[in-house]
Amino acid sequence: MRFFEYESREIVRRAGIPVTKFGFATTADEARAIAADIGGPVVIKSQVLTGGRMKAGGVQFADTPDEAAGHAEHVLNLEISGHMPRGVMVDTRADVAQEYYAGVVWDGIRKQPVMLFSDMGGIDIEQVAEEHPDHVGRRHVSNLLGPRDFEAKECIASVGVTGSDLNRLTPILARLAKLFVERDMTLAEINPLGKLADGTFVALDAHMDMENEARGRQKALLADLGVGDEETRQAREATPFEIAGEAVDAQDHRGVAGNVTEFDGNLGLVIGAGGGSLTLFDAVRAHGGKPANYCEIGGNPSVRKACGLAKLVLQKPGVDKIAVMMSIVSNTRVDIVARGVIKACLELGYDPAEKIAIFRIPGAWEDEGFKILEKYGVEYADRSVSMHEAARRAVEKIGAGS
Repeated sequence: MRFFEYESREIVRRAGIPVTKFGFATTADEARAIAADIGGPVVIKSQVLTGGRMKAGGVQFADTPDEAAGHAEHVLNLEISGHMPRGVMVDTRADVAQEYYAGVVWDGIRKQPVMLFSDMGGIDIEQVAEEHPDHVGRRHVSNLLGPRDFEAKECIASVGVTGSDLNRLTPILARLAKLFVERDMTLAEINPLGKLADGTFVALDAHMDMENEARGRQKALLADLGVGDEETRQAREATPFEIAGEAVDAQDHRGVAGNVTEFDGNLGLVIGAGGGSLTLFDAVRAHGGKPANYCEIGGNPSVRKACGLAKLVLQKPGVDKIAVMMSIVSNTRVDIVARGVIKACLELGYDPAEKIAIFRIPGAWEDEGFKILEKYGVEYADRSVSMHEAARRAVEKIGAGS
């Protein structure tokens, strides 16, 4: 279950993590009053459960309460990716000296939460991990002992933070990890976490996802936030294509091969689970491609699952080719995924070399996987080719019709 940004910010604040002064408004007059109470420059942010707010004009800056009201009036009536806003968040425009990243996610392989920290905030953590891996610190959290301050400190120090900054940041990451555990989150992220001119740190943006099964345990929190029992936080009903994707993932217990979302494009995607899949999806679009779907594959799925997901995508009307891409993997055998997607092509009567635009999954058993791909003439890329470059090549092949 996803939370709106204003709800996520409130959850962070309740955990004892400093935040900028903000308020939630559903009318222009309410936005004016909040801006006047803040007493300085503010940011007006559309509250939608989708990305692309800045590009669509859903984030506006105001210097006065009246200007804030004018921007709020516009944003409240602005549809973004098919979503009308719940309201707007009126937030303090902070004077930021440096941006950091703090997050906690669930490691599905080790079955533990993992703390993440980076001194490169304000951009996707997946992009930082891919391009600057030495700038991302990681520490797993014991399911028995829970998050401990010294682990948070080690995580932060691993990217070179020292002195008073280290001492101030440690309780923030530790409290975020505690929040993650106590609130049954699957994602707890502060990005960016800003260092202000006076040396203090505040959460400038927050994202929270909670396990759907935890609604009963977190009933009091949801009631305080005004989340109704009937709210599913789903933008729409699942399509037959998406329901079929759920069936593929349910075939057996090994790994993940699902989380399918349908789009109207011609490039089918079989892409890695987690943040890497979002990075790849965005990279395809950034290069002018039109994704036919979003999905996630990882955690060492069976050949059957990889084949099932690839067949589903290949058979989607309008799909010309598929791109099979992941970040560097250690928990998924490259040869198994290769066998699965090749099998899908052959069973459907397709030439794998024609239907697979690119295969970019470096990692465990990659040599064996690449031999399989070579046999069928499929273009593949190793870790020397970035995810963004692989996406570019896939889009280029669609454009060339080759």
